[in-house]
Amino acid sequence: MRLEHLSQDDVGAFLALPHRLKWLDIGGYIVREDDRIEHCCVLLEGIAIRHKVTNGGNRQIVSIQIPGDFVDLQNSLLDIADHSVQTLTKAHVALIPVTAIEALIAQRPAVGRALWRDTLIDAAIFREWIVNVGRRDAASRIAHLLCELAVRLALTGMAKDHCYKMPLTQEQLADAVGLTPIHVNRTLRDLERQKLIKREKRTICIVDWPALEELGDFNDRYLHPNLTQDPVDVQA
Repeated sequence: MRLEHLSQDDVGAFLALPHRLKWLDIGGYIVREDDRIEHCCVLLEGIAIRHKVTNGGNRQIVSIQIPGDFVDLQNSLLDIADHSVQTLTKAHVALIPVTAIEALIAQRPAVGRALWRDTLIDAAIFREWIVNVGRRDAASRIAHLLCELAVRLALTGMAKDHCYKMPLTQEQLADAVGLTPIHVNRTLRDLERQKLIKREKRTICIVDWPALEELGDFNDRYLHPNLTQDPVDVQA
């Protein structure tokens, strides 16, 4: 668990939740929009995305989920999914019955506060992404997302010294920042020429963190790192 100082009894109650472990292939759906939700999912391994698709078939990625995240806690508490969650990599998930989550929240207020904070941080990320797509130029949008990934992946040990394996293809990156893949490719090359980043296959290294942070108008305040604690291993 994260985001709350839990007693050993709270932690034990959380770990005792009934759950089913499942592996999903790349592109697998954890949940589809309009599904009736019976389980809440914790992402144990892998990367996933939340997204919406317009009637015209255009996809907008609205957030990226990393190991330790409750990837559909919002959906599960609203009964019907209003967006889809899909894996970018092979993923290992724990499926917890919604009824068990609801019972635990009623019995363990501290756990309820932690889950509430988790959804509030998700909402903060959504707000930042709205600003990113709506008010920043192409270079700033991509710089901001590259900085966010570096910070969040570092918390899971998947990034070091501002270097990480980019989980998004250029097409997926375009869907996350509201640009075309061609525009994304051109912007990434420009960032390399400015010596702000370095790319080698799928690995991204941020060479000049202060400059990229300034270009992307990035401040990790919306991620609330002061509240983030190490996640519980649901497999324990």
